[in-house]
Amino acid sequence: MTVTIQLSDEQVATLQAQAGREGLTLDEWLQRLAEQYAPSPAPSPAQPCGRPPIWERIAERMKAVPADVFERLPHDGASEHDHYLYGSPKRNQ
Repeated sequence: MTVTIQLSDEQVATLQAQAGREGLTLDEWLQRLAEQYAPSPAPSPAQPCGRPPIWERIAERMKAVPADVFERLPHDGASEHDHYLYGSPKRNQ
């Protein structure tokens, strides 16, 4: 997008001087100024703060679990989690 504004010669000189102090052209300086006030993009819900999603972190840590540990886990752990966590009677016997 192109924006055109009317400035006095004095205003242009002031802005050019400020840009020059920062080693930039007036166009570069105005572009940086616009970027400074632009809203930052919101982090993706899947990756807040630049971290991988939780399921990827869990999967990575699960790689370190030996196979024999998985073999000892109950096969009905999801459907009978109350039994294994709290000692409730099994629902599907």
